Amino acid sequence: MKILLIGANGQVGYELQRSLACLGTVISTDRKQLDLTNNDAIRAKVAAIAPDLIVNAAAYTAVDKAESEQALAMQVNANSVRVMAEEAKRLNILLIHYSTDYVFGGEGEKPWRENDPIAPINYYGESKLAGERAIEETGCHYLILRTSWVYGARGNNFLLTMMRLAREKPMLSVVADQIGAPTWSRHIADATAQIVAQYKNSQTSLDVYWQSRSGVYHLAASGQGSWHDFAGAIFQFMAEQGEDVAVLSKTTTADYPTPALRPLFSCMNTDKLADTFAIRLPDWRDSLSLVMVSFDSKA
Repeated sequence: MKILLIGANGQVGYELQRSLACLGTVISTDRKQLDLTNNDAIRAKVAAIAPDLIVNAAAYTAVDKAESEQALAMQVNANSVRVMAEEAKRLNILLIHYSTDYVFGGEGEKPWRENDPIAPINYYGESKLAGERAIEETGCHYLILRTSWVYGARGNNFLLTMMRLAREKPMLSVVADQIGAPTWSRHIADATAQIVAQYKNSQTSLDVYWQSRSGVYHLAASGQGSWHDFAGAIFQFMAEQGEDVAVLSKTTTADYPTPALRPLFSCMNTDKLADTFAIRLPDWRDSLSLVMVSFDSKA
């Protein structure tokens, strides 16, 4: 299997390089090798490689900045994705694409299902939703994996920011009224590889296998918590390792305004993924403990 991995240097893309390696030849690209603002370059790259599978882990993820860079966010998160889907349709191959919990408005307290009403409240969410619809409109075989609050041991993410601030600040306030599920990038990548492996081992044709399986799935950690809960778990681990950390307090979304609105409740129901592929991610606190012990917190 020849796999074209787009966005290989992002949090999920970096992990996918390892997870997908056992399934075939992974041809990785980042923004230096593939400019997602150039649709013709995307078509040319796919045509030159002629992959058996496209995995798109690239995205414009600067939620606040997207409010002022709307054209760029829409190009990367939707227009370029349409081109990938059109090429997947032309080659009759599968496209795997990652979306977000931010396609939901955030009302209520019941985890969102894949077919629940979608109503993004910021432009990042709008651009990601446009990408989902673009894929669906092409009629290609696809998996759209919505995930949430992605973090890992590298890159720019909440975990590493909190670890830095815990050491630099005497006190820190974190929003406590936004609820979601922090999800480790490695688990996203490993789950993706498991899905591909199931297809590869099925000995079934692509058209037959994906006819009933193409669609949107929620791929996020089990459990739920606030950003304050997430920070508290990080601080607790650091303190247990003997570090002096900031005193943590709660704040509200109203008291911490940002250019982009955030949904107050974005937990997602993952039963469809479990029922179709027998995959369910661990509780976010268990995953976090694995990440924290994977590197020296005193570094």
